[in-house]
Amino acid sequence: MPRTGFVWNELYMWHDTGHYAGVLQPDPEIFVEPDEHSESPKTKRRFKNLLDATGYIRHLEMIDAVVPGEAQVLRVHDADYVERLKMLSVEGGQAGRSTVFGKGGYDLAMLSVGGCLAMADAIMAGRVANGYVLNRPPGHHAVRDAAMGFCFLANGAITVRSLIDDHGLSRIAIVDWDVHHGNGAESIFWEDPRVLTLSIHQDNCFPPDSGAVDAVGDGAGRGYNMNIPLPPGSGRGAYIAAFERVVIPALDAFRPDFILVASGFDAAGQDPLGRNMLYSTIYGEMTRMLMEVARRLCGGRIMMTHEGGYSPSVVPFCGLRVLEALSGIASGVTDPFEAVLAGVGYQDLQVHQDAVITRAEANLRAMIELVR
Repeated sequence: MPRTGFVWNELYMWHDTGHYAGVLQPDPEIFVEPDEHSESPKTKRRFKNLLDATGYIRHLEMIDAVVPGEAQVLRVHDADYVERLKMLSVEGGQAGRSTVFGKGGYDLAMLSVGGCLAMADAIMAGRVANGYVLNRPPGHHAVRDAAMGFCFLANGAITVRSLIDDHGLSRIAIVDWDVHHGNGAESIFWEDPRVLTLSIHQDNCFPPDSGAVDAVGDGAGRGYNMNIPLPPGSGRGAYIAAFERVVIPALDAFRPDFILVASGFDAAGQDPLGRNMLYSTIYGEMTRMLMEVARRLCGGRIMMTHEGGYSPSVVPFCGLRVLEALSGIASGVTDPFEAVLAGVGYQDLQVHQDAVITRAEANLRAMIELVR
């Protein structure tokens, strides 16, 4: 019986984001002391280390990342932009807003894309049932002609185009639960009715003024982009309500051939770049809800691409719960942070959170009319 696939490559951890102070460039004139960049290897390495230390890695089918052909990337990104990344990669540099990289960064970004493509191929071939790609650099903020938010190449969007162009699928759904808006896929598929883009994020966090509930796509793609911009402080109640009332019904109506999840863990409590309050069990629950839809509609075809998540302590346990849900195999490992995070006040759905979900439900009804 096919197992859950897992992509990991040590070179992902060699992507160099330099010495920053969080997201700020060190500057002695204003007393910003050099420190570790927010998008450092730490959280991803600790996620993998937890799998190794507990032995859970033995339950997963390892999939090797392969470097994609440039033609696959050019389905999504402009040629001029790709050439600029190559030139910057010779010595490293600043590719865009909050997007710095060291020497050879373009090659590592291509390898990150390649991990996603390899996983999609493995799922389509039946080698694995589903999968998680623990890749770096992330991709969900990258747009056609620009890098931003630590992202260079749109890993998920390039994978979606491969599923359509190379595997002949007709409808793909992207569910982005990173705390920051999934603006990359939104912009790339803005007018494409073959791709349903769903983003649940903290309202007006990053990018600024992006991810409004009334941004629904345009042209032939109008109605196929759905945003749920939850207020800061949203926890279990808001996210589960958003899934039950918007995400799952939207997937049922759209009937995708494949579900791709932009899996950021920065909506968890204690994350330095987000202000929402999830914890590991909720990530597992959201995964199980998506898997049930995938079983009903698309032969269980679902994969996760790793995005944000900047709490070194919390991220590994969130990732473990997702893998437990994907594989159906319990680890027996207790999350020592869950009791604290789950016990924070206002985890239940609040009135102002409900109002946002209600607005998103109106967009859902419009989308259902489109696909009838």
